[in-house]
Amino acid sequence: MTLRRRRLGRTGLDVSELAFGGGRVGGVLIHRDEDTRRAALARALEAGIDLIDTAPSYGDGESERTLGRLLGSFDRAPRIATKARLDAAALADPAGEIERSLAGSLERLRRDSVDVLQLHNPIAAETDSHCVAADRATGDIADALDGLRAQGLVRFIGVTGLGEAAAVRRVVASGRFDTAQVYYNMLDPSAGRAMPGAWEGHDFSGVLDACRAADVGVMGIRVFAAGVLAGGGRHGREVPIVDDSALDREERRADAVFAALGDDRETRARTALRFALAEERIATVVVGMADPGHLEQALAAAADGPLPAPALARLDAVHAANFGLD
Repeated sequence: MTLRRRRLGRTGLDVSELAFGGGRVGGVLIHRDEDTRRAALARALEAGIDLIDTAPSYGDGESERTLGRLLGSFDRAPRIATKARLDAAALADPAGEIERSLAGSLERLRRDSVDVLQLHNPIAAETDSHCVAADRATGDIADALDGLRAQGLVRFIGVTGLGEAAAVRRVVASGRFDTAQVYYNMLDPSAGRAMPGAWEGHDFSGVLDACRAADVGVMGIRVFAAGVLAGGGRHGREVPIVDDSALDREERRADAVFAALGDDRETRARTALRFALAEERIATVVVGMADPGHLEQALAAAADGPLPAPALARLDAVHAANFGLD
């Protein structure tokens, strides 16, 4: 099959609808042997995946080091998106922090530049121990990222759209950023739609509309809800990153979702991915995987295409009933 391609917002890049996730939750670039890592990358590139998402914090740099070691041996050179996380408790020198972070990433990646550099902190109205205030993100932090772009070290700059929805919308609407990573899955699709009153969960309302209005390219993240929607049981790397997403509760929500759709644990991951692919405002869905077999499932889901309208309507009913958890 040939992966469909979508425009990544104002970047103008035409990217594969699946991106290779290099994070800890999937972990294939971090936890597996070298042959398995190489095989996963080789298959992804062969299938047409041309964007890899990584970060310095993924495996304490191991994800980036793996990419640096292995990508040079392939004929095709994928685009690389990495990140910089700031010490939100001490924002005295964001430009210096970002510059040092990127220098470390480039060394590990064995590259002179990256395609996308994203602020990795959540966004809020006020800075706290881990969130960055929206006015800082659109001010001196964006200035610092632009400075690196002017040096030719990055092509595009972006944000991780976690935190408070209003603050994320404000940052996206500022026009300072080219891309945003947006939380979107069957348990919390609030970034893309108005949720019913009974539904409980972290509210990202309006974020995808804000991205479209500002022509910000969207990378969909956490489409498997840290693996809860993948159907393989707990793997020990689940890390909830939004409010009201404790694992026990998320698992009950997932059971309600698949009961409504017709449960087949062998295809849960494919169904979850097809749900994300049905959202046209998402340019590319970042897929984490633990082994090459998970990549084959993702490719099969892409071949099946977006989840059809009747299935989406059944999910709306599950959300309206708050997954039957009241």
